[in-house]
Amino acid sequence: MLERIKYLTEEISNLKADLPGDVEQLRLKYLSKKGLISVLFDEFRNVPAEQKKEMGLLLNHLKNAAQLKIENLKSAFEGNKEANDESADLSLPVDHMAPGTRHPLSIVRNEIIRIFGQIGYTVAEGPEIEDDWHNFSALNFPPEHPARDMQDTFFIARDPEILLRTHTSSVQIRTMETEQPPIRKIFPGRVFRNEAISARAHCIFHQVEGLYVDKNVSFMDLKQTLLYFAREMFGESTEIRLRPSFFPFTEPSGELDVSCNICGGKGCNICKYTGWVEILGCGMVDPAVLDNCGIDSTIYTGFAFGMGIERVTLLKYQVRDLRLFFENDLRFLKQFTGTI
Repeated sequence: MLERIKYLTEEISNLKADLPGDVEQLRLKYLSKKGLISVLFDEFRNVPAEQKKEMGLLLNHLKNAAQLKIENLKSAFEGNKEANDESADLSLPVDHMAPGTRHPLSIVRNEIIRIFGQIGYTVAEGPEIEDDWHNFSALNFPPEHPARDMQDTFFIARDPEILLRTHTSSVQIRTMETEQPPIRKIFPGRVFRNEAISARAHCIFHQVEGLYVDKNVSFMDLKQTLLYFAREMFGESTEIRLRPSFFPFTEPSGELDVSCNICGGKGCNICKYTGWVEILGCGMVDPAVLDNCGIDSTIYTGFAFGMGIERVTLLKYQVRDLRLFFENDLRFLKQFTGTI
């Protein structure tokens, strides 16, 4: 009990209140019938007789200190109110709100949109809750295709036809179903996959995919577009390389690596000492996908690409743990500035 009295005495001496309502909350906390000091007085009856005098003096001192502190806080607000009533210019803007900053993922998303907007790409968005046709089947994923296992899916209410989209490729399908070429769009958005959360993966992440469909579109156009993007995003000295890969909705398909902007391609732990960092997948749109959407694949060709915004942000800002983007830690977020 003695230790609690000493602790409360020090705590009360340091009390502060930002708003008038805070003073009343402090009064209830310490001086109400169920307040901390009242509880100590209830326990006082169990104190041994030889300690009652000392404890009684300490308790009374504590109660008087609490009453005085709360009265002083209350008087301070009343004094400020009177001063404000007499001299404050209420037309002045408030200045107690610190300006915020944009989230790093929003900064990079807006930068990607700006870069592709310079070469004629517009933005399209679609629903996060999708059906099997737009998320899988129209993209050349037959029901038993092993590529479906690559994307561990969240299904809605155990319905295999309704799910949280695993990529923004579904918006590509919706666009090609409703528009005819030429189509030149990017598709930013949030996607979902049932993955264990770690420093390098999350069950929620953000993508930007791109699509260009027109007559005589070639792989050369794809490569030059991606080279332009890499140098705009990471610097003029950035180099790229394409490696063969597989996606059901593109043929041929590739993975794009960029030279590591941290070590300059010399090798570090970020690029696993290869000098290269993978940032996206890409390829020529499979003719079957064009036909599924009502676009004549004998007349039109196209390319598509998709990147994770988190991966680009990790590389651009040299962040080591993807989970930081979702924790709302102001110490992390205040390091970033950006505009639309």
